[in-house]
Parts: sequence; C-alpha cells; structure tokens
Amino acid sequence: MLVQLNIKNIALIDYISIEFKPNMNCLTGETGAGKSIIIDSIGCVLGGRTSRDTIRTGADSGSVEAVFYVNEPLVSEKLKDLGIEEEEDHTLLLFREITSSGRNICRINGRIVTLSMLREIGEVLIDIHGQHDNQSLMRVNSHILLLDMYAGDKLGKVLAEYGEKLSKFKEVHNALDRLAGDPKERERTIDLLKYQIDEIESARLHANEDEELRIKKNVLSNMERIVTSLNDAYVDLKAENSVLDKLENAMHAMSRIEGLGEGYKEILSRIEAVFYEVEDIANAVRNEKDNMDLDMSELDSIEERLDMINRLKRKYGGTIEDILRYRDVAQEKLNELLDSEYMIEKYTKEMDKLAEELFELCKKLDESRRSAAVDLSEKIAAQLHDLEMKNATFEVKIDFDESINELGYPNFKKNGLNDVEFLVSANLGEPTKPLARIASGGELSRIMLAIKTILADVDNIPTLIFDEIDIGISGQAARKVGEKMKLISKKHQVICVTHLAQIAAIADNNVYISKTTVKDKTVTEAKTLGFEEKVEEVGRLLDGNAENEITKAHARKMIEEYI
Repeated sequence: MLVQLNIKNIALIDYISIEFKPNMNCLTGETGAGKSIIIDSIGCVLGGRTSRDTIRTGADSGSVEAVFYVNEPLVSEKLKDLGIEEEEDHTLLLFREITSSGRNICRINGRIVTLSMLREIGEVLIDIHGQHDNQSLMRVNSHILLLDMYAGDKLGKVLAEYGEKLSKFKEVHNALDRLAGDPKERERTIDLLKYQIDEIESARLHANEDEELRIKKNVLSNMERIVTSLNDAYVDLKAENSVLDKLENAMHAMSRIEGLGEGYKEILSRIEAVFYEVEDIANAVRNEKDNMDLDMSELDSIEERLDMINRLKRKYGGTIEDILRYRDVAQEKLNELLDSEYMIEKYTKEMDKLAEELFELCKKLDESRRSAAVDLSEKIAAQLHDLEMKNATFEVKIDFDESINELGYPNFKKNGLNDVEFLVSANLGEPTKPLARIASGGELSRIMLAIKTILADVDNIPTLIFDEIDIGISGQAARKVGEKMKLISKKHQVICVTHLAQIAAIADNNVYISKTTVKDKTVTEAKTLGFEEKVEEVGRLLDGNAENEITKAHARKMIEEYI
C-alpha cells in the first residue's frame, strides 16, 4: 500500500507530504485546487508519461517520492525479476526527478534504475482509474489473467500442468530445429562441434590441473631463493654449533642435577622435548631440500601449458570443469546431429504426443473459463445495475484458436488457446464493445468499479485509485459508488478523488486539497482532516456552505452512519 507521498516543485506545488491509510482515502477540494496534480504525480512516480513542463515555474527540477509498505508475492517477485533486494521491513521507496533539461532520474530503494523498470514495478503496485493509459483493465492481455484468477485453483492446477508440458514442447521443438535445419548449416555445425571437441580432448585436461601448475610455476620461479633458505635453515638447526648442539649441551648439564630436585627434572624433560621437536624440524627441512629435483627447463613448458588452458577457458568456460562440461554437451549435440534421422523421428513423435496432451489441456482450460465467464458476467452486470447503470450488460468474450501453424501444430500460447476480452454495453440497444471504446469517463470508471468489486479477492494489485468516478452521478448512485469503494477497501487500499459528499463521508482518511497565495505565488497545499474538519468539508460538498448548522448536522449524520 501507499504510505506516504512527497511532491516537490511540481505544477503549483512547492512541497507537500501526504500520509495515506490502509483502507479508504479520499481527496477533496475546490475545482482547480490541484487534486489532479496529486494523481498525476502518483502516475509520474510509477513511471507514467510526463514532461519538463510539469516543473514548477522558476525551479530547475521537480520530484516525486512514494513510500510503500509491500508484503505481496506479486511485488516481491517483480522486485526479484528486476534484481532489486527487498527490504526486511517491507518498505519500498520509489523516486523520480524531472530536470529542466528533460532528464529523468529514477530510483527504487535508493538504487538508480531505468524509467521502464520504474514502470514495471509501478504496474504491480497501483491501478489508477480515470486515465486510460494507466489502467490494467484497459490492457486486453490482463483479462485472461483476471478470469483465471476468478476461476480459482481447479483451473490453476490445469494451467500449471499445461505450462510444464508447453516448456517441454518448446524444448523438443528447439532440438528438432537444430536437426532439421539447413543441411549446409548442419554440416557447418558438425564441423565446428568436432573441432571444439578435438581441441578440448587433445589438451588432456584433468581437474585442478591449472592450480597444480601455478603452484609448480611459483616454486620454479623462486627456486634459488627456496634452496638458499632451506640450506640456511638446516645449517642453523643441525650443523656444528647449531641449535641442536646447544640443546644437547643443555640436556647434559641438567642431567647432572636432575636427581637433586623435581624442578630440575621437569626442566630437563622440557629441554628434551624441544630437542626432539627441533631435530624433527631439521629432518623435515633436509627432506624438502633433498626433494628439490625440479628441472628449471620445465618452467617454459608449464607456462605454455597454462597459456593453453587459459585460451580454452576464454573459449569454453571459466574453469577446467566448465571446459570439460562444454565438451560433454558438445558431444551430445554432435551425436544428435550425426544420428539425426533417428533423432528427428524420435523428436517428431514426442512433439506429436505432447501436442495432443496440450490440446486436451487447452480444451479443459476453455471449458473452465467459459463456465467461470458466465458467473463473472452475471455478477458484474448485477454490480453495474446496483451502480445505477440499469441498462448495462457485461460479457466475457472467449475465442478458441484452432488454427494450425506451418509445422502442423496448434499455436499454443502461454495461457492456452484462448483469447479473452471483457466487453460492455452501457446503454439499452447498444452492442457490447471493448472497454477501451467506452466513451464516457464516468461510465468507464463505474464499470471498472464493478469489475474491481467482484475481483477484489483475486486481484493482486494492492492499491486502487479512482479519479473522479462520480462524474455524472448523484443521490443513490453516488452512495452506491461510495459503498462499493468501501467494500473494495477491505481487501485493497483505495484512494479516490471526489466532489460528492456521499463518497467523502464514507472515507476512513480525508485529505483536503486547497490553493492559496504565498508571497505572490499560487501554491497547492494538502491537509489531513480531523473529525470536525471532515464534517465541515462534507457540509461544503453538500451545498457549498460549510458553516450552515443544518448542513453540518446532516453531514455529521452521514459520517456517523459509517463509523
């Protein structure tokens, strides 16, 4: 949900900060006060279209910052896809700055991102209704997803099975493409694979060989220093008048008095232990020295071997294991190509079998969708009637694509063979038509509200914004619109812009947008209303007079009805 919105130097706004609540939030104010600027700013920080003309006159840049609390799998998955780490406290910060040069600076959780990335995350955070280009329901490809969510787990299980088989179908298809392609290209591929396999095989690599060679190279490169150091160490430890000689003299000295006290005996024992340890070390040094039989002429061959291994790494993988793995995969591909006739027959049979299974699953999906569509259409139509669109009809149009592609298979898509589109007729006698062709903004908004009411339990977008959906309605219809939004706000955060008292009275959080003059400049301001201030604002919306006691009493009664 949207927790806080900070706007700086946008249109008439110097700086405002608005806090939102989880349920139903309502923005009201005089016409031209700047309510649309607030909604446009939200669209801006979600990656929507804007321009440098939106920057406040006299400022070099304008910015919008939105703080969200997100705990929805859909949002988490999108953040993961974008490579953005989710905060432990589930806070998500979006930021966008527009400069006078036209440059956009976008950030998600402080990280610089592209505008398209901001738009991608925005699409799963907020749905703005009232601006056609920002509505998920205006995107036809979202209709099948919403219908499937409404249809529930039964369809979901079939769709999951379909997805697995479709992945396998594509995998086999790609393998078949490699075999059944252009004969000349096939021969070139065979020659290349043979060359690569031979190059790797002739190298006779073994695991960790490069590390062993690097160690050996290091020893050879430092041979003189190693031999000198070992000799010096051995002389100091075991030659005449060495550490061992001195320790042996000390042992003889202490042995003469060991019987005169326990302390002397203990000292002797400790000297003996040191003596034998040093003697052991001296022998180890001597063994290292004796084993230094490396031939300095090997250094050149080691360097050549390492150069060859590094060259193979650049071509086939970062480690020897990667190179050998590449060889194994190349060998499999080569075997397929060399035995292509048999493999083509095998893959073709496998594709035929998978296509039959996929087609049966598509028919099951089609059946489930058509059943769900009837129920969904009836429920949405009932909602439209409840919203005083008495003559409205709603239809879920479902097509089943039985066309065959050039390979002789159906055109299997991600969600099956169905195309789904929501159609509406707002007036008696008019045919149903796509949502995008609904002319009236008020009608479109109420249609969206009806759909959202039914899909509230399955729609994953956490925040819904309804921008002036009260256009052209009043009285009972306005009350119904408010009640629908209130119902939706139990499942989603709702932010609405309204001119109607019936809707403002129902809201849990009311924000008043006003326009005032400060130092010869017109500025837009925002204020969260307390209870008595809300009473006055609802009264103003009722008859334009917030001071009339009768009006205030009516407003208070309207508000208290929903507390």
